[in-house]
Amino acid sequence: MKNTRKLVITALFSALAYILMLLDFAVPFIIPGFIKFDFAEIPALICAFVAGPIWGAAVCLIKNAIHLLQTSTVGAGELSNFLLGVCFVVPAGIIYKKNKTRLGALIGCIVGALVSAGLSYFINLYITYPVYMQLFMPEEAILNAYRALLPQTKNLSQAILIFNVPFNAVKYSIDALITFAVYKHLSPILKGKKAQGK
Repeated sequence: MKNTRKLVITALFSALAYILMLLDFAVPFIIPGFIKFDFAEIPALICAFVAGPIWGAAVCLIKNAIHLLQTSTVGAGELSNFLLGVCFVVPAGIIYKKNKTRLGALIGCIVGALVSAGLSYFINLYITYPVYMQLFMPEEAILNAYRALLPQTKNLSQAILIFNVPFNAVKYSIDALITFAVYKHLSPILKGKKAQGK
């Protein structure tokens, strides 16, 4: 696939990802309200399958860069979204690039979801929340949001393990399932007439 087509596809999917990012929503009683659910990684994952993992990561970067213009978390939310998105789409894109079959896409989706969910513990504990606490909300306020759901929560590490990791596992698994379901139908259009819908 020529770079011009890849650039066009990346631009289109970045715009779609940004729109989906605006349609985020809270999940009451499951995770604190400052953590939102959205489907913005689906365009990034499709782009990673069509154009390659680097282009999928570019979608994650562009949508968050645009979203910075209206951030409500002083950039901490966008930083987290970008890092977790890259951890999701890049492994999936690499696996599919090596095995361009439905099985390769399925394995890529599963691995991407697992990698992102697993690394979300370390990303949140050592990168996102330290930035968040420095710029936006003190640690005690964050912990109180978790304790409103589970009073036994002792510290931030425990909160991330109990809430964030499972939440991200579910979120990226849903993204992966939707992508796997629609990609076969979109692939011929995105790749051109010569593509066989892999």
